[in-house]
Amino acid sequence: MKTNEKTRTAARMLCEGALLVALCQIVDLFPLWKMPWGGSVSLCMVPFFLFTCRWGAGWGLLAGTVLGVLQFMNAGGIAIGWQSILGDYLFAYMALAVAGFFRGRRWSIYAGASVGCAARFLVHYVVGATIWAGYMPETFFGLTMTTPWFYSLLYNGFYMVLDWLLCMVIYGLLMRNGRMRAYLMAEDLR
Repeated sequence: MKTNEKTRTAARMLCEGALLVALCQIVDLFPLWKMPWGGSVSLCMVPFFLFTCRWGAGWGLLAGTVLGVLQFMNAGGIAIGWQSILGDYLFAYMALAVAGFFRGRRWSIYAGASVGCAARFLVHYVVGATIWAGYMPETFFGLTMTTPWFYSLLYNGFYMVLDWLLCMVIYGLLMRNGRMRAYLMAEDLR
């Protein structure tokens, strides 16, 4: 690859990353459902996985770091200390970058979004069961809570499964369009 082409590709990646992270922030301002102690059902992860599945895990890690910081600063981040800031924002959004390991594969957007959502859930699950354990209510979703691990599973699993379903539905609709399919599969980058 020539130097001029490398520069153009890097500029394209940076611009695309900045636009899609900004879009993540914008759509997250209008959540479909908001949980009482943080977490929401929104379209935020849809543009994030578009970027990560197109450009790979390395650039996805950078985008996840930026998104995690922006989520905490601009989206009214709820935290109870530096541990929850690191876990619920920085590490959780960085974990989404695992979607980039599926770059270039046939169903990369579906597999990447599924594994990325699972990785983010896992971080929120551990943080919720350890750091947020003291805030566990006696009942949640009509069930008696006896362990913070079960509470964290219900609390974080609720919105993460809905986020994942939103991603799957939207990507399914976008894949019907030939140009969007090529964009989602990063065919324009090959």
